[in-house]
Amino acid sequence: MELLSVNTGRAAASEHTDHPSGLTGIGKRPVEGPVEVREPGPGGTGGSGLAGDDVCDLRHHGGTRQAVYAYAREDLDRWEGELGRPLRGGEFGENFTTVGVDVNGARLGERWRVGADLVLEVTASRIPCRTFAGALNEDKWVKRFTAAAVPGAYLRVVEPGAVRAGDRIEVVHRPAHDVTVAMHFKAYTLERNLLPRLLAAGDVLSPYTREKALAHLEKYGEGAR
Repeated sequence: MELLSVNTGRAAASEHTDHPSGLTGIGKRPVEGPVEVREPGPGGTGGSGLAGDDVCDLRHHGGTRQAVYAYAREDLDRWEGELGRPLRGGEFGENFTTVGVDVNGARLGERWRVGADLVLEVTASRIPCRTFAGALNEDKWVKRFTAAAVPGAYLRVVEPGAVRAGDRIEVVHRPAHDVTVAMHFKAYTLERNLLPRLLAAGDVLSPYTREKALAHLEKYGEGAR
C-alpha cells in the first residue's frame, strides 16, 4: 500500500462555488518533495492539514475531521474508463492519491501510518457538491458519483508528520465494527435506512452525524427508511 501522489492546490476563482469569495481550492496537483501534514484546527476555522494547500469554504470543508482527503488510484482508473479521459492525481480534489488501499472499505476510526511519522484516522466519506461537479465539467456528475458509491475518505491527523509520493501506507488499527466509508456515504445519500448502523462507530462520528442517525432511529426504528 502506497501514497502515489501528494496533491495541494491554491485558491482560484470559480463560477461553480457558492462561497462569497468566489474562490475554491479544489484544483489540487501533485507536488514534489516532502509536505508537512498537521492538525488544522476545528471545522469552520481550520483549513487543510497540508502545508501549502488552500481550503476556501471553511464552513463545509477542511478542519479537524477533514484535514486530509484520500482517493484511490484504482477508482480514478475506473472513472477514466467511464469518462473516456485521463484523470491525474488530485483531479477529484484529493490530497492523497493512494494505490493498494481499500479506501472505501476502510472503517471509520481506522488508523493509517503514512511514511515514518504521520498517523491519520478515517472520519467520514466525501459528499459531492456543486463545486466538485463544476470542476469535473461532466453532465449530471453529482448523480453519477453518488450512484457509484466510491467517495473516498476524509481523515483527521492523530500524529503530524511529513510525507511524500512513494511513502508506505500501513493500517495500524482497524476497529471491530463494520461501519465503512462506503456505508457512511450510502447512509447520507441513497440508503438512509443505514443511518442507525453508523452509531456502531461510536465516538468517531461527528456530533451532526450522530444526531442525524439518532433522529432517524427515533422516527423510523432500526432498518426502516
